[in-house]
Amino acid sequence: MHNVIQFGENVEGYNIPVLNEREIRAAAGIFFLATFISLMLIVFKNNFLPIKYVITLFLTDFIIRVLVNPKFSPSLIIGRLIVQNQKPEYVGAQQKRFAWIIGLMLSATMFIFLVLVNAYSPITGITCLVCLVFLFFETAFGICLGCKFYSLFYKEKAQYCPGEVCDPKSKQAIQKTSRVQLSIVLAFIAYIFFTGFLFNNQFSKKPYDMFGMFGSKRSAQTAHPKTSAVSMTDMKALILQLPDFEPNTALSTSSEKAKLLSDVPVAAKLTGNLQYK
Repeated sequence: MHNVIQFGENVEGYNIPVLNEREIRAAAGIFFLATFISLMLIVFKNNFLPIKYVITLFLTDFIIRVLVNPKFSPSLIIGRLIVQNQKPEYVGAQQKRFAWIIGLMLSATMFIFLVLVNAYSPITGITCLVCLVFLFFETAFGICLGCKFYSLFYKEKAQYCPGEVCDPKSKQAIQKTSRVQLSIVLAFIAYIFFTGFLFNNQFSKKPYDMFGMFGSKRSAQTAHPKTSAVSMTDMKALILQLPDFEPNTALSTSSEKAKLLSDVPVAAKLTGNLQYK
């Protein structure tokens, strides 16, 4: 029973229980992706169903991590399978447990308000955003933000932190940033703004379906010109491109084009039964 309910694993060469940072980051990436997609569905589709599932699974996973054993956490098991061919990077289990307690509290708050009460508010929004930031920093940078608060509540120093940040050492040459590199970063930021200033109008144009595979508006108009809808500007352009016809036809001379420009809906009927909008 003692081997079932415990936190961290005993590894030879380490005097405290440790965890594999690589599988932790993999698990954080899984939850970050799921949470991010769920939030996008809320923003663009007003669909709260996926986030409720994610919160429920998130809470269940963290209950297992904190109260039972990280070894039996589904997300950490999946993370272990993903990084099983990578050399383990061991980190102290104690500070991770503190960070996961914070995650457990945040997920429990979300579960109560959004799942049980079935209501959203600034509380749920801010809580979800904080969780997303924590997961992003863990996944992208290997920085455990929850672990940063460990020393504020515990007197003993955290051991075996990711990247050995708990043991300050002099930076190696490859870790140092020169003034030239900082100048390149500043120049790149200026380049971003300059690009936006020059090409914003061009970038704002919506791309069209080049091969007509997805039924875009432009491809639909090309495939079915007699039934597609055109704007007033497009209608006028079509009228100006019409050739001059012989007398006694609907469009006998160029002067008739000018008349049609003043009555676009009528022109639409005379130029191929186009549906005017």
